[in-house]
Amino acid sequence: MKLSESIHLIEAKLLHWLKALVQMLPNLMLAALIVVAAWLAARIARYWTKRLVEKVTDSQTLRRLIGNTTYLFVLLVGLFGALSVLHLDKTVTSILAGAGIIGLALGFAFQDIAANFISGVIMATQRPIRVGELIATGDQVGVVERIDLRTTELMDLQGIQVIIPNKDIFQSVLKNYTRHGIRRVDVGVGVSYGDDLEKAERVTLDAVRGLSDLVPGHEVELYYQGFGDSSIDLEVRFWIVASTNAHYNDMRSRAVKAIKAAYDREGITIPFPIRTLDFGIKGGEKLNAMLSERPTN
Repeated sequence: MKLSESIHLIEAKLLHWLKALVQMLPNLMLAALIVVAAWLAARIARYWTKRLVEKVTDSQTLRRLIGNTTYLFVLLVGLFGALSVLHLDKTVTSILAGAGIIGLALGFAFQDIAANFISGVIMATQRPIRVGELIATGDQVGVVERIDLRTTELMDLQGIQVIIPNKDIFQSVLKNYTRHGIRRVDVGVGVSYGDDLEKAERVTLDAVRGLSDLVPGHEVELYYQGFGDSSIDLEVRFWIVASTNAHYNDMRSRAVKAIKAAYDREGITIPFPIRTLDFGIKGGEKLNAMLSERPTN
């Protein structure tokens, strides 16, 4: 093929492409307008979706998820509409089929991430925990600092940051110490076998009732638990406002000090542990008595 013929073919091909571009120019402009309009509509839809969701829930995570989902949906509708205007319907079908296959493959490849994401969505909907609440899950105890769709961030009682996958929280036992606003404090103590139990009960209840910050409407309770090795054991229970774990520890400490001071005033004994050493085969026999019974040579 001569050089002139090659140049002629190239010119013909370029002219063909130019004519096709000129013919497609109105559709290209319309497609561009559709994309821009879809982008603006997506932003507006996201804004109003968040405003509507705010009336249903105060979860920022859930509002962000629903808003971004609406944004992507409107934007994709606009993009597919632009491709249809350009007569690329087969391309749209191929994109949808490819997205389905890719999504299935990614689902198998990132099962843990998907499980954490789904758990985060469910947690954002059901709201079992909120920022600022004291919770316990697994072997972790701390205050919720941040809740994302994949992880939850805690600050434990030593001030250490703990990041937990949402799947672990969703599938484990969860204790929320502050959800109901009140919390019960249990304090155990023992009194001597020689003390009057009715008096000990009255003195203990009066000591705890004298504390401040008790929840009105919840009586202080006291129950004897059983016979210990050196004392009769009891447990006193009272309710406080569940603000922080430090407040809980402070109220328990104040209760212990109040009970000890009341027992000192009323002469009630908190006995030390007592051990009896038995050196003979006769249980309960005194050692000096047994030694005196031994024959002398």
